[in-house]
Amino acid sequence: MSPPPPDDQAVFARHGWVQAAATVVGAVIVMGVTAALGLWAAGAADLPDNAFPRVVAATIVTAVGGTIELSANAGALADTRAGLTVIPLSVTLVGVLALGAGFLRPLRHRAVARTTELAGWAARIAVLWLAALLGLAYGARQTFALSLGDGMPADLGDLLGVAPKVGFTTDVPLTLVLGLLWLGGVLVLALLVSRGAPLPPGLLRFQQSVRPAAHAMAVLLLACVVLGVLIGLVVAATRGHAAETCALILLGMPNLAWLTLTIGLGATWNGRVEGPFGLPVPHVLDEVLRGRDTASLNLGTIAEYDSRVWWLVAVNAVLLSAAAFAMAARSPARTRSWQHALHMAVALTLTVLMICLVGPISAHYGLSLLGIGDLGGGLRGELFLEPELWAALGLAALWGLVTGFLGGLPARPVRRRVAAKNGWNRCGRMWERAIRRRKGRA
Repeated sequence: MSPPPPDDQAVFARHGWVQAAATVVGAVIVMGVTAALGLWAAGAADLPDNAFPRVVAATIVTAVGGTIELSANAGALADTRAGLTVIPLSVTLVGVLALGAGFLRPLRHRAVARTTELAGWAARIAVLWLAALLGLAYGARQTFALSLGDGMPADLGDLLGVAPKVGFTTDVPLTLVLGLLWLGGVLVLALLVSRGAPLPPGLLRFQQSVRPAAHAMAVLLLACVVLGVLIGLVVAATRGHAAETCALILLGMPNLAWLTLTIGLGATWNGRVEGPFGLPVPHVLDEVLRGRDTASLNLGTIAEYDSRVWWLVAVNAVLLSAAAFAMAARSPARTRSWQHALHMAVALTLTVLMICLVGPISAHYGLSLLGIGDLGGGLRGELFLEPELWAALGLAALWGLVTGFLGGLPARPVRRRVAAKNGWNRCGRMWERAIRRRKGRA
């Protein structure tokens, strides 16, 4: 007698390297294409010394939590300094979606998965991800010559033989560690957000309490990004600046959309813009932050320049109420309104915490000749933007409690209909199994 055909899942458990490679390569490709198009729209394709591919690699590295170190040198008679901390969240988002989809695809149509199976599948992806990240980290290295401009700075630089240069490189060990932690977070989030992904038996009791809230927050964040993209496309079509808008969409739309979400909740971000730097935000936000030591960015300060900002409160109320309704509709019918409010508060607080951790921006550079800094202007610049964390988390919890309670009220009849439908479906399946057993006995 010939042996029975091997089980598909057993084959997958032993031979998953091809699927893991496809997942990692696909994620790197979509992230690279997104970064390249965004940088091209921003004008980075004109960088000298064929630096464009290296800048693309550096963008991918920073998008997954890696560390890029800036270096500067202008000779013995000059002093330079430079630093940059920013995450291009558009590139991050497409990577999260690609890796999450690739990780979940072999697990579909499953009810339960063993812990060892999930760990083995994740480990194969992690090994190949580290190899890809290692190549990107070593490719993200470049040095550029800086122009001193015209007038006295250029004349003095020529006289003293000053040729300022700035470059970037990657802290490879730290990048690998942070990139691996980022990957682990992505895979865990994929399991939490997906409605049909299998869980180990020991974690099934958390499925009904955690997944509806996690799924609602994922939809909320994606809705903010989609809304921001639509507004950006309208602005590009009607007011010009199409290249700059496309660069923002492809590199930093989540940065702006999620910043706007927190401001609509009432949160405050503190920042400053000085020199030729500009934030990838609408002009009104740049006006609030420019020309002050430290400015506060919130509903009140923005309203001094544009009163339409108060519409953010109404938009947030609609989005959060819809997310709360979706969460409540997917929750068990026995869940009470105060529990919906608590789940929404916890989920929204964690979401705002994530935004506050990945959203801050910091950049600076400076050049001084013979101890004289900013000769003629243009040789120094600085910008930073960071949240008032605890106030933002408190406001998120308050919004979550209110919208979670209100969103759960209209979801009650929906949950009853879904529960009744599921009950009829279970009865139907039981009846079918009974008929098959009776026919088998016959």
